[in-house]
Parts: sequence; structure tokens; C-alpha cells
Amino acid sequence: MAKLPDFEGLAIFAKVVELRSFAAAAGELALSKATVSKAVTRLEERLGARLFNRTSRRLALTDAGQKLSERAARLLADGEAAENEALAQSVAPRGLVRLAVPMTFGVKSVAPILPDFLAQYPDVSIDLHLSDAMVDLIGEGFDAGLRIASLPDSSLIARRLCAMPRYTVASPAYLKRYGRPTHPMHLAQHRCLGYAYLSTAGAWNYTNAAGEQASVRPAGPLRVNNGEALIPALLAGLGIADLPDFIVGEAIAAGEVEVILKDWKQTEGSVHLVTPPGGPRPARVEVLADFLAKRLSVAGKLGRAPRKAR
Repeated sequence: MAKLPDFEGLAIFAKVVELRSFAAAAGELALSKATVSKAVTRLEERLGARLFNRTSRRLALTDAGQKLSERAARLLADGEAAENEALAQSVAPRGLVRLAVPMTFGVKSVAPILPDFLAQYPDVSIDLHLSDAMVDLIGEGFDAGLRIASLPDSSLIARRLCAMPRYTVASPAYLKRYGRPTHPMHLAQHRCLGYAYLSTAGAWNYTNAAGEQASVRPAGPLRVNNGEALIPALLAGLGIADLPDFIVGEAIAAGEVEVILKDWKQTEGSVHLVTPPGGPRPARVEVLADFLAKRLSVAGKLGRAPRKAR
């Protein structure tokens, strides 16, 4: 016997029992009468028992058919209910969205706008997972994730939501004490603050307007796995950092740090919504994607309040 039951045969059998007619079942299921008959015959051969006594005028269940009919009907009903529920969730926004977001961006830019989304879509709930680590969306069962980087090739489906500029910065105290680098390669002689989850494998890669490129692997007194954790050391003048706008933008605006290497830019990342491949996305994921795209159009500045100058 095959490992899986003949679900199709059981469902067709249940429909024949319900309508007491092969022809009527074929019509409702949009199948040919021959297909319905073959499915029932296949099921009888599999079970080793006749399910119907058939004449040209009459269709009656055998004892075996009678015993099977109730379970087959329940199987058909459960299948229809499951399909209808899934269809409803794909058409109307309803159900749970498991969303993975980098820690600081999630706290600063995503969490503050979720109440508006949940008020707009009361039948949708969100399980927000905050971590800077690269989450395996498929392996860990997430519906979607936000990633802030120049995305590598991947089987995931990505939708760009907004740009996310990065700045190489240092405090005035650091620059006064150690000097201001004017070329990326000068960073090798400076104290730099590192971030563990760089998509560029620990390197800071720069390009200028003339198309010249420079790559440096900075080293220094502190390395963290959450970018915001660099801010205290950065403000204390302990080193140079390269950070996205949503982390360092308010410190720049308050004059607590200065942007250096203004003639050189790292490859600008973007905020992407990524989802597993395959098939249309449920409506709950689609409406969340549209909402995030609209509200994060000023991603780095969203929810940012100027810091008080010290």
C-alpha cells in the first residue's frame, strides 16, 4: 500500500454518496463521469472491497461503502474547510504574519508604526522578531523579513522599500585627538568601531565620484552585534564608525558626530522586504508590504527625535 491515502478517490467517493449519482458528482466536481467512475473503481481495488452495488437504475452502498462513507464525508468537509480558510486568507487580510526585522530598525522605525497597521487591519496579527543576525526565513518559518543592505543573489523574493544611506562618522573629540582621515586607506591607521553582521564580511568598501575604489578592513577597540551599541563609544571619542542613517542620523543632526570622507561613499544599501519564493503571497503579507513601503519612504528619519546637545 502506498504511504499516502487516496485522498482524491475518497473525496470523489464522498461526493457520489452525497449526491447518490455518478453523473451528478461529475457535474458538481467539473469532471467527466468516466473520471469519477475510475476514481471509485481505483479506491475499491485499493481497499479490496466493493463500495457500491450498481445497476442501470439504482446505486446503493455496500456494507463496506456504508462504513467508509461517514469518514470520507468528514474528510471531504475538512478539506473544503481548509481550502476555504486558506482562500479567505489569501483574498482578505487575515491571520498571523511572522516578521523578522533588524533590532534597532525594528525598535525605532517599525514598532512605532505597527499600531496604525493593526488598527487598519484588525484581523491581522504580527509576531515581530528583532535580531541583527541573518534569519533563515524558510527554515525558521517566517512570512517576511526586512533586510538593510545591498542584497546578495538569493532565492528569496525582494521588494525594495526605500534607500538607506550610510555615513562614516567620528566625534569632534576623536578628530581633534587623532586627526581627520581624508582617504579610506587612512582608516587602517585609525581606531575603528566594528559591526559583526556586515554584509561585506568585515570590509568597508568605498567609491568616489571618479569611480576609484578603496577597501579597508578596520580594526579597533570595540566590535558589536548591534549597531546602536556603538553610539556610546562613538560619542565618547573612542573611534570611527560606519553606520546607517537610522542609527547615527540624530547624532549627526545634533552635531555630536561629524561625517568624514564626504568624497567617498560606501555602496548605499536599501531597506528590502524579503519573502520566501513560490506562489502568491497571502493578502496579510501583501498589505503589510504596501503599508511598510508607504510609511518607510523616509526610513532613516522615521520616528527620529533630535538628541539634546551635550
